Amino acid sequence: MTLSIAHLGPIGTYAEQAALAYAQWWSGQTLQAAPQLIPFSSIAQTLHAVAEERVDIAIAPVENSIEGSVTMTLDTLWRVDNLKIRQAIALPIDHVLVAQSEDLSAIAHIYSHPQALGQCQRWLQQNLPDAELIPTNSTTEALKYIGGRAAAISSERAAQLYDFPILARSIQDYPDNTTRFLVVSRPDASVIIPTVRELPVYTSLAFSLVRNSPGALVKPLQIFAERHINLSRIESRPSKRSPGDYVFFVDAEVGLDTKPFEPVLRLLEDNTESLKVLGYYSILQITLPSNSIAQAV
Repeated sequence: MTLSIAHLGPIGTYAEQAALAYAQWWSGQTLQAAPQLIPFSSIAQTLHAVAEERVDIAIAPVENSIEGSVTMTLDTLWRVDNLKIRQAIALPIDHVLVAQSEDLSAIAHIYSHPQALGQCQRWLQQNLPDAELIPTNSTTEALKYIGGRAAAISSERAAQLYDFPILARSIQDYPDNTTRFLVVSRPDASVIIPTVRELPVYTSLAFSLVRNSPGALVKPLQIFAERHINLSRIESRPSKRSPGDYVFFVDAEVGLDTKPFEPVLRLLEDNTESLKVLGYYSILQITLPSNSIAQAV
């Protein structure tokens, strides 16, 4: 049976690039047929498709080096059961401005995904300070609004696929712009996920607190500190139950299957209201050659 991979569409998004790279790497590691890529119109839909057993895995963005976390991914991982992080992908992100006009001053409207608009905000302020920024579901979807005085921010691959002219390249505010994508499956899935032993392993957790009081967050964090487990990321998201009530997401630099982590989970359960192990994984680094076909290394 062919592996199916859900990703944010349409074809040409960065999520599709990450999915293509992962599909290529997965096929090379498992010596199986290339997976089938299935686009969805939102990040949440890709993850729900996994939970509902409509696809085998999903590729979902979780964090960008400029704009930070992708909150839709975090919120869906917390709310939806039957999801497990199996791997992660770090993909370089290089934005282009796509427009029919050759004159920057003629552009009055710019469409793109909110993350892309945020990653290019300094360039936009310097070059198009009066342009209206209009969010879309994806960078590729933004291309359908191009025309007249409207432009879009997308990947160069998308511009080439849909035959649109590129007005400016590498417009992201920092050259080393990178997005981390998660490879997510169901916990009981029999999907083969090859391991890379030489890469560091991370465990992602999410928890809520029994009550919002002074020192309530310190206790869970001390559990990691006392065992010399580094947290590479900690972030809060509203629980959506009441103002001031939060869910905390942490990435620990340790594998879930290592002995130092066994007492950590027991103590966390005693010092949190609800604890969810999101998964443990290594991060694959992706390179994009000049022809824009992503490859995992």
